[in-house]
Amino acid sequence: MNLPAQVRIVEVGPRDGLQNEKAPVSTAAKIRLIEDLAVAGLADIEAGAFVSPKWVPQMADSAAVLAGLQRDPMKRYPVLVPNLQGLEAALAAGAREVAVFAAASETFSQRNTNCSIAESIARFGPVMERARSAGVPVRGYISCVLGCPYEGEIAPASVAAVAKSLIELGCAEISLGDTIGVGTPLATQRMIGAVAERVPIPQLAAHFHDTYGQALANILAALQMGVAVVDASVAGLGGCPYAKGATGNVATEDVVFMLNGMGIETGIDLDALAAAGWRVLEHIGRAPSAGVSRALWQRRQKSQA
Repeated sequence: MNLPAQVRIVEVGPRDGLQNEKAPVSTAAKIRLIEDLAVAGLADIEAGAFVSPKWVPQMADSAAVLAGLQRDPMKRYPVLVPNLQGLEAALAAGAREVAVFAAASETFSQRNTNCSIAESIARFGPVMERARSAGVPVRGYISCVLGCPYEGEIAPASVAAVAKSLIELGCAEISLGDTIGVGTPLATQRMIGAVAERVPIPQLAAHFHDTYGQALANILAALQMGVAVVDASVAGLGGCPYAKGATGNVATEDVVFMLNGMGIETGIDLDALAAAGWRVLEHIGRAPSAGVSRALWQRRQKSQA
């Protein structure tokens, strides 16, 4: 089995993980989470989103989060931007890396951004041009790569076409998102195979939700295809506001535990990572529910008894 010797994990908890929380999460708690994750060894930590606070109120303080961070110069703190206005706000707040998002489903694109896939990609033209002039790399997210809440199964060729368009615009990396968590391993490999005909594997990342408990299996399937970048959310936080009922991203702790058992290097301290998750869960009033986080929490409770 050909597997990467090292995997880079992109931590999406502070953005994708918290954006759906109904109760406000304080700026201080977000900053503490990001800094805890950096100490745990995460090198790529999504710090926020410069989107309309009307639609995603939890991200309204992203500029304050960036301003308050004690940034490690060896770490990256990307933020999500939907358009040129969002990019300008992110740059003004000191963002040094950003991400844009498109969908592989026409209906999801319309529901999410009020425009077609082609129109959404066209809107990124000025964003990419401004980002290039500022020397800021751009990551591209693609939603619904394995299924859509409105259209059902998505053809791999549709995903490949969107990925190719984003790469041609200038995205440095494409994150393939199973937004509603319906993917299975063979479907994952078929999709990645189609995308790899248009975009080099080293520029691809895997982003899986665990709605049907398939996320780790799908990540392994992606690793077998040569993908060496995985998105994950501490404590399994998060979901999708446009996909009703979709549960959170795969938990970073679960991914790290699996990779550790396979001898794949991540550079992440699992105990410190779990502790970072517990702190944010305590802040939002929730007990650990993701597998590895819960197991480590229970072990800790027993040791303290």
